[in-house]
Amino acid sequence: MENNGGIKVICTNRKAHFNYFLSDFLECGIELVGSEIKSIRNNHCNIDDAYVLIRNNEAFIVNMNIAIYEKSSVFNHEPLRNRRLLLHKKEILKLSQRVDRDGYTIIPTKVYLKKGKCKIEIALAKGKKLYDKRETIKKRDIDRNIAKALKR
Repeated sequence: MENNGGIKVICTNRKAHFNYFLSDFLECGIELVGSEIKSIRNNHCNIDDAYVLIRNNEAFIVNMNIAIYEKSSVFNHEPLRNRRLLLHKKEILKLSQRVDRDGYTIIPTKVYLKKGKCKIEIALAKGKKLYDKRETIKKRDIDRNIAKALKR
């Protein structure tokens, strides 16, 4: 699935838009080993339960599942290891302040290849309450019914 600008989307976190209010999207790189990038190029990646932790002024993605690459040797990667995100120091400090002060969570929303490099889009997220989720479902149903009516 190739978009314009040489971007190939590998996976998206569809649950994130339903469970959280998302703001401040940010593109960052990720530190990978050889068999991980090969597995990502084969679309074997999952970020549904992943989140970002900030420790010692470094950002790490936790619970990102990159499946084992079958054609690799015995020196394969661990599927659920913590991977370092490549961000500038100012960006990490800004995100850390928002998490500590305002109670946000940092979650990945999209993994894609851009000019041959693996990139991750992360966002600040604030959890939705149950009534907010019901409102989202209601809005989605109304939009679907309007689209059906316009199609006829």
